[in-house]
Amino acid sequence: MAGITLCMIVRNEERSLARCLDSVRPVVDQMIVVDTGSTDASRSIASGYGAAIYPFDFSRTDFAAARNHGLDRASGAWILALDADETLHSESLPLVRGLAAGGENAGYYFERLNREPGSSRPRSDYVVRLFPNRPDYRYRGRVHETIDAAILAGGGRLLRTEIRIEHDFAPDPEARRQRNLRYIEILNEEIAADPGDHSRLTFLAAEYHQLGMFDQAAAVAERLARLRPLDPEAHLHAGVYHLMFQIDHRQARADLMEALRLKPGYPEAISFLEMLDEREKSRKMQT
Repeated sequence: MAGITLCMIVRNEERSLARCLDSVRPVVDQMIVVDTGSTDASRSIASGYGAAIYPFDFSRTDFAAARNHGLDRASGAWILALDADETLHSESLPLVRGLAAGGENAGYYFERLNREPGSSRPRSDYVVRLFPNRPDYRYRGRVHETIDAAILAGGGRLLRTEIRIEHDFAPDPEARRQRNLRYIEILNEEIAADPGDHSRLTFLAAEYHQLGMFDQAAAVAERLARLRPLDPEAHLHAGVYHLMFQIDHRQARADLMEALRLKPGYPEAISFLEMLDEREKSRKMQT
């Protein structure tokens, strides 16, 4: 095997698909598009770029299965995974080629700049989007599918890079709300089937947060902190919910102090503790 294979899932993405494929065409040697039931021009657009298109029955929502359907057909030594509403920054193209040429057994995090409709500043997160094409590297999770655990189990490393991708959220807020609700339903089904998979809880809290259901998100964050007593980030997140959304300063301080104890010098914990001190000082001055 040689080269880089782009693997995507597509369904009714005619609005953004060409822009995505244009952004990666200079760096990929093969394009694979798994179509989960498009009724628009998505398939013809992908064909115009020389992509191999594979239909996939999506009557049961399972994004991991759809992604793995594409991986099974990839011939490149490396996989570049993108969504149709994402584009790769042009200055990142040589970085992608360089990492693939290095041949390390690693999954590489890209910085994803998430742009909300009407918002001038993107929100960043990091996602694994470049990894070796190996039969044991397969996605897990019906929604919020990830490949991170498979890479670690296969002896690989997860490394952060300076590669950037742009992500434009769908402009229809009601469609996004319905998707969030559906994802919550599926995540709860997965958690019931495998309570030991804590990653599902992390995504569940995020879904509740996006819907503004902060009490539910806080309850999930608390559950994670109990399940991961030695994880400073879990305690940090629980503390932030108690500080910012439930206004329980006593519990917020306990959570943030535990995060700081587990990770001395933890800058985020220190920052939120300083915020908590300021709020308590202001409250005392007003009484």
